[in-house]
Order: sequence, then structure tokens, then C-alpha cells
Amino acid sequence: MMVYKRRRMRKTDYRKRFALLKSKKPRVVVRKTNRNIIVQFVVYRPDGDIIVTSSVGNELKKYGWEHGYSNTPAAYLTGYVAGKKALKHGIEEGVLDIGLHAPRRGARIFAALKGVVDAGIDVPYGEEIIPSEDRLMGKHIDEGLAEKVEEIKKKIEEEYGG
Repeated sequence: MMVYKRRRMRKTDYRKRFALLKSKKPRVVVRKTNRNIIVQFVVYRPDGDIIVTSSVGNELKKYGWEHGYSNTPAAYLTGYVAGKKALKHGIEEGVLDIGLHAPRRGARIFAALKGVVDAGIDVPYGEEIIPSEDRLMGKHIDEGLAEKVEEIKKKIEEEYGG
């Protein structure tokens, strides 16, 4: 029996991937690294997936973000930027692809999902998995951070249209 290389390396769960591809919707791929959150909109093609648009946490620097790029509010804002970019490319719906990340309630991955949804992309999800509003706005880090998050959201809307 042949086992695919990415399966052997524990990088791809082909059953999950196939289930996502059957929806025929663009995948909202969310990955986290130690320093960043990456949100990509990926469309399946038989000869290889195409990344339509993507956003990385350190892009927030150009909007005036001065904090870490992998925390919960940064994940939310990165998802928001990615969602606005996707709307510009004509993507209006998607399905979440978290890869091999464990789906933990309130995880940063779901903060990025909430950002994508708030930007105007229709992605199905359960409300109970999304981090609380206080965590999305960064009140667990610093009380003044909520104002900064709102300020950056306004700058993103100005650039990509509200």
C-alpha cells in the first residue's frame, strides 16, 4: 500500500482535505507560526491549488500595529485584512481549513476566522468556538489595546473599502 509523502511526514490529512474540497468553495487556510498568523484563500485546481490572496500578521505594521503578530487581536486583524482582500478578488464565501491544528475553543485560529467573517466573507462556524469579544479586542493584554484594534480596523476599511 502506497502512503503519500505528506501523509508520512504528518503534514496533510487527506480525508479532511477531500471533505473540504467536496464543498467546491474556496478554502480559508489559517496557519499559525511562532511569530505570525497566515490567512490564505485557496482555490482547488486539478494541476495544483491556487492561492488567490493571502495575508500575514506582520502586514499589520503598515497600519500602525506595534504589538506581537501572533497574539489573538493580531490574528483577528490579519483575518480581517485577508477577508477584505478576498472581497476585492470576488470571493464571497469559503470553508475553514485549519490543517492539522487542534480545534480548541477560543484559539487564535478562530480569532482569524472571526476577522474573515467580520470582513464580509460567508464562512460557516459555530459561535461557541470564537474567542470572547474582550480577547479579540486585546483587553486581556492591555485595556488600551481595544482602541488600537478599532483604529486599525478603520484604516483597513479605508484602504479596501467598508
